[in-house]
Parts: sequence; C-alpha cells; structure tokens
Amino acid sequence: MKVMVIMGTRPEVIKLAPVIAALRSEAEVVVCTSGQHREMLVQALAYFGIEPDIGVDTMSPGQSLNILSARILTEMDSVLARERPDWVLVQGDTTTALCAGLAAFHRGIPVGHVEAGLRTGNLASPFPEEANRSLLGRIARRHFAPTQSARQNLVREGVDPSTIVVTGNTVVDAIALTKHEWLDAPATLRLPSTYDGTRPFVLVTCHRRENFGEALLGICRVLRRLCERYEQYQWVFPVHLNPAVREPVMRELTGIRNLELIEPVDYPSSLYLISRSVLVISDSGGIQEEAPSFGVPVVVMRNHTERGEGVEAGFASLAGQQPDRIESIAASWLDDAGRREELRARPNPYGDGRASQRIVASLLERPVEVFSG
Repeated sequence: MKVMVIMGTRPEVIKLAPVIAALRSEAEVVVCTSGQHREMLVQALAYFGIEPDIGVDTMSPGQSLNILSARILTEMDSVLARERPDWVLVQGDTTTALCAGLAAFHRGIPVGHVEAGLRTGNLASPFPEEANRSLLGRIARRHFAPTQSARQNLVREGVDPSTIVVTGNTVVDAIALTKHEWLDAPATLRLPSTYDGTRPFVLVTCHRRENFGEALLGICRVLRRLCERYEQYQWVFPVHLNPAVREPVMRELTGIRNLELIEPVDYPSSLYLISRSVLVISDSGGIQEEAPSFGVPVVVMRNHTERGEGVEAGFASLAGQQPDRIESIAASWLDDAGRREELRARPNPYGDGRASQRIVASLLERPVEVFSG
C-alpha cells in the first residue's frame, strides 16, 4: 500500500508525525509539503526528522485565500497524477488539507481525514477553517474522528458511520513521542531569556485570522492590563511570524516590564512552556488539546470552539473576543490556585496516545479498538 501524507503548516506536521512514524513499517509512505507556512513548517519537520519526498512552493506575499487554494490544487493535481497513491492522508482544517483532499477526490484517490468531525457550527468562526473541515467531511473516504463528540457531529451530517473511526487525537501521541526532549528542560530548548524555573508565568499565543485587526488590538490592551494587575507573574508571548499579528503586537506590547515577547518556539520548547505555565491564554486549537496533558487551564480567546470536550472537562474557558471578558476569566483562574491544582489529576479528554496505531490499523483494514473519550 502506498500512502501519501500531505501537509503545509506546523500543526499538521506535529499531528501527522506520529502517524508517519507508525506507517513507515507497514506501508510505502510519501510525504508531500505545500509550504503554506514555510518557515514554521521547516522547523517542525526538522525536529521530527521528517525529510519530505516532495515539496511544492505555493506561497507568495499578500496572496488571497483563493489564489493560495488555486495554487495548491494545481500543484497537488500534478503530484497525485505522478505518484498515484492508494490513500491520501490530510489533517485538520487548513487550506492545504482541503485542497489536497479535493485534488485527490477529483483523481478518484481515497482520502483519509485525520482529526475529522470538529465543528463550531458557525462558518465564520473560525474562518476559513470551519468550512475547510466541513467540506472535507463530504469528500473523505475514511474519517478519523478524535472523540465521540466529533463522531456524532459527522453522523448528524449524514456521514456513513462505518467510515468513521474514533481514534483519539494524534497530538497526544506527539506529546508522548517528544516528551524526553523537553521534560528536563535541556539547554537546547528555546526558552525566554528571563526564565529561571522559579517564577510562575502565563503563556500567551495568538494567530487566528478571526482575531486580526481591531480584535487583536483589544487583546493587546487586555494583556497590558493583566500584566499590570498580576505583576508577580512573568508573561511570555511567542509572537507569530504573520505580519498581521507581529506588527500590532510588537507595536502595542513592547516595553512592558514583566512581558517577554519572543520569537516562535519549536515544538519541544512549546510543550515545556505549556507544562510549566500556571495558565495559557490563547486562540490556538492545538494548545486546547495539549494543555490537558499537563493539567494546565486555557482561556480561549475565541467566540466559538470546536473543542468543547476541554470546556466540558473543566480545562478550558471560552472567553470570546471582548477584552473585559478575557480579563475577567483570566483573573478567575489566576486568583484561584486551588481550582488550577484540581486539574492536575484529570485525564486528557482528547486522547490516550494510541491514535496513530488506530489510524494505521484502520487503513490496513485491521480490527480497531476505538478511543472511548
């Protein structure tokens, strides 16, 4: 069996790396990258020791989503015509995932969708990700849903239940795969210059398109207030490379004494920072899944989340985009150490570390013991 794994962003690499590792001994694997987020993609590939077999260049400055989509679709059509894989695997909700899946569908090649079935029910939030993953739900031949809730979403949309496998999320596998790299904070980790391991800190990340513009300016204002209100904490913000994030953040937040704005960190450094944080404030989907492995709460700066399991299990609070609400919810966590401590013993609702094995077993038509979370 020949399986082509296609990815274009750092989160896709992280979540597909353990699948690639599990597939290597069972099938012929061809790794193809679209270069959608080139710099951060290369960083993640290097960390996991993945050498792409095929790399295409689809990015140009300031291009629209339509132009990016057209370029990925065109490039992937040529790649698929040449390689003729038995399966194409895509992950999540990126433009790369949708366009690679569509190209495979047009070529009659079965598509396996890793992390299928996540939904907010609002096509504008997140944009364009909600539409991307919903469309993949119509064309995929095998749906690897991370949780029972994701499976139910697909069933409600009319997806054949026999094509859905509940696997757990592969990000939990990735954490287990990389744990030795960050557990003892080796010197190779890219940590803030002020980090000394003794002062508690809050981790902040922001990159979603829905938070660009005025929403991001409001987030910057609330972060300034929180830094002033909680001077006992060090605040750490790895700033995304996208100019729509980087320029306003650097302009609005540079110079705050207890806030360190740092370059994007590699995956083991990111895990280490999450694991040592008292709180994460973020619009990231992946962090919502990673933080429960360490019992760390997340304030989600979005109006909707497709990862309701973390909210239901008490790990995440959906704060929306309004600065006052973000501040209030962050304060409720920072003011209650006991509430934070209670999370440490709770299991991660997103997976048990065996998602990749289930995906491989399903592709090879072997029996699969599904994840019950």
